[in-house]
Amino acid sequence: MVGAILGRQTEETVNEYLDELSFLVETAGGETLKRFTQKLDKPDRATFVGKGKLEELQAYVKESGADLVVFDDELSASQHRNIEKALGCRVIDRSNLILDIFALRARTAHARTQVELAQYQYLLPRLAGMWTHLERQKGGIGLKGPGEKEIETDRRIVRDKIALLKTKLKQIDKQKATQRSNRGSLVRVALVGYTNVGKSTLMNLMSKSEVFAEDKLFATLDTTVRKVVIGNLPFLLSDTVGFIRKLPHHLIESFKSTLDELREADILLHVVDISHPNFEEQIAVVRETLAEILDNEKQVIMVFNKIDNYRFVE
Repeated sequence: MVGAILGRQTEETVNEYLDELSFLVETAGGETLKRFTQKLDKPDRATFVGKGKLEELQAYVKESGADLVVFDDELSASQHRNIEKALGCRVIDRSNLILDIFALRARTAHARTQVELAQYQYLLPRLAGMWTHLERQKGGIGLKGPGEKEIETDRRIVRDKIALLKTKLKQIDKQKATQRSNRGSLVRVALVGYTNVGKSTLMNLMSKSEVFAEDKLFATLDTTVRKVVIGNLPFLLSDTVGFIRKLPHHLIESFKSTLDELREADILLHVVDISHPNFEEQIAVVRETLAEILDNEKQVIMVFNKIDNYRFVE
């Protein structure tokens, strides 16, 4: 794993970010071996890290036999290509890793379509140098025009796929909107929060249901809605996908329809893992993401979860 200490960031902060990246790697089924950090005024345009750090990475990959290097920050197409060429192994960035996890977690047709759209949108500007991989996958008759370069063919295929997925999502969104309109006039409450703060566990407790919950990042992708009655007050409770620092923009765009539950909610329950050392930053990430998704302000009730693990420091 590779992290950059940029601007006024401290090494301690970047190591906390790499702790989260390590959890992401484990969630995706990988094993972390070593972390590298470098203080930079700004990332190198060609290789993100400096020449000396790249040589250090090169030596470690060769010595350890590591087959994957993960950067905590998003890499440009040229940086990705240059680093992969220098290291001789697969290189991905944080956005790519999160997309992989979402692809693993997506269970319904809606979630799978959203993730696939985000993956193709992420892939499109990074096709240069990757066309041989794509061409091995496609293998059909009539896909390549006369005199057309492979890279242009792949770009056209990806653009066509993006257009098809967007059309498919519009149809699914219409069906979802109809389902929401049939729920009547009950008060709607939505659980929101950083990933892995315990939203699904809280949902199960309140609704006496069995929504999938696990101590891993992005355990829940599909929005689940349950009718809950507390005292004599019935309401609809929905569990939504968790947010995370540096959530890929394409993913936010693709999942905006899933997050319609947030737009239509009367009240948002913002669940916070109070035992997490960076809970204040997690609160800020959730607020920023909500500001990007929602058109208007909602009534938000903050719920402090995992209080039993909270350690008071004087």
